Amino acid sequence: MTELRLPANFVMESIGPFTHVLLILVVILFFNLIIFVHELGHFWAAKWRGLRIDRFQIWFGKPIWKKEVNGVQYGLGWIPAGGFVALPQMAPMEAIEGDHRKDKEALPPISPLDKIIVAFAGPLFSFLLAFTAAVLIWVVGKPEDSIPTRQVGWVQKDSPAERAGFQRGDEIIAVNGNPVDMWVGTLDSVLMQVVTSKGQEISFTVNRPGVGEMTLVSEFEIPETEWWQRRAVRQVGISPMEGPVAIIPLSDSENAPAVLAGLEAGDLLLAFNDTPIVDSQQAFDFLQANGAEPVEVTVQRDGEEKVMTVTPVKPTSPVFDPPRYMIGATFVNEPGEDGGARQIWVRPSPVSQVVNVLRQMWVTVSSVASADSSLGIQHLSGPVGIGKIQFYSLLMDHPMNRLLEFMVLININLALLNLLPLPVLDGGHITIAVMESIARRPVNVKFLEVLQLGFVFLLFSVMIYVTSKDVADDFGMGSGPKREKLVFPAPAES
Repeated sequence: MTELRLPANFVMESIGPFTHVLLILVVILFFNLIIFVHELGHFWAAKWRGLRIDRFQIWFGKPIWKKEVNGVQYGLGWIPAGGFVALPQMAPMEAIEGDHRKDKEALPPISPLDKIIVAFAGPLFSFLLAFTAAVLIWVVGKPEDSIPTRQVGWVQKDSPAERAGFQRGDEIIAVNGNPVDMWVGTLDSVLMQVVTSKGQEISFTVNRPGVGEMTLVSEFEIPETEWWQRRAVRQVGISPMEGPVAIIPLSDSENAPAVLAGLEAGDLLLAFNDTPIVDSQQAFDFLQANGAEPVEVTVQRDGEEKVMTVTPVKPTSPVFDPPRYMIGATFVNEPGEDGGARQIWVRPSPVSQVVNVLRQMWVTVSSVASADSSLGIQHLSGPVGIGKIQFYSLLMDHPMNRLLEFMVLININLALLNLLPLPVLDGGHITIAVMESIARRPVNVKFLEVLQLGFVFLLFSVMIYVTSKDVADDFGMGSGPKREKLVFPAPAES
């Protein structure tokens, strides 16, 4: 198993318009493949059970493309969300899918068993697609990104962690009694346990060098965001123990003080003035507290120490509120012996991949549903958010392997969520069929149509709300990965 260092620019920031269009098309094809396979399950099951099939359409709304073959209209709708196979002998869906039947003769009823088989076939095909992708990952492998350390590298000043008594070097063993295996990279990581924690305090079991095991109870902070943004997640103010800090001047910024001072990408940051710098977050915190005062920057370059003076200034663009003094550089921790961002190549078994996704779903749903959690519906992703994740995964190393991993995640989610016993969803059809089997008569059609329309309105309302957060992120107003170019005032002539 080979360890690889994560590149500092993990997501490429400058790609041409043609590449953008090409990757967007790949994302759209990926979506269509997932929907097509799901609906193909319904289609084949309906053919097997002898049901009447009117339409097979990907996406909802009026078709922007359609073609009739052997009495079945195949089409592509204009609303990019979901798809359907129009089966008039199942629960009536004309109010949602539209009634395009050319003839209105009464169709023979089908048994509840037929309805259950046809409804279940869609989630089954989604799961089979997920399992197929999981088998491919098992064969070819995938990159796994992580920060394997559990040691605290830096405690932010005036943070909840500092007030709780955290110190650099503390090793976190458990969060709220749940053992942790690393800082970032799994559901059992320090980061995920903090983000998904419940209650008003977070209990940390730590091992302090020279002292032993102890319990530290910390409050948390949630940074303020605007009303259109996603609410930030819980933070306590600690960073992982990693390797030395590398300073990376932002060469695309105009008049960046770090560039003008002669700092170069790859310089190892040793100190600001007389303060040794041991963590990237410490470097940012120092500059925030320093303001506009000149800073002596000690770096190591090619084995030699160099000292340069940099004066932070306020950028003219973008304008920050409150104002920030910056040098036009970012800081990252290089991988160290005991920690640091790592990438390993893994081949998890298909079963372990499925189990991991199921755990993720349970943690997500239980956190969103809990009144003691800071996570809510707004932290879920809609079609835009899911598309963005796919787009950025295509810009990373080993894009096809990452896409296979995402296919496992999204198809298992699609399969299980569709099995919920709610109107319109496949689970709703199964529930109705079971009710009909018990009552020995069909459900009232008018009541069912009203119930379905109400649920569709609720579903689309949630989707629009979540998508608004996805769009806000994309404009750099939320947690998206975009970075706006920094423009600094031209230096005064001496």
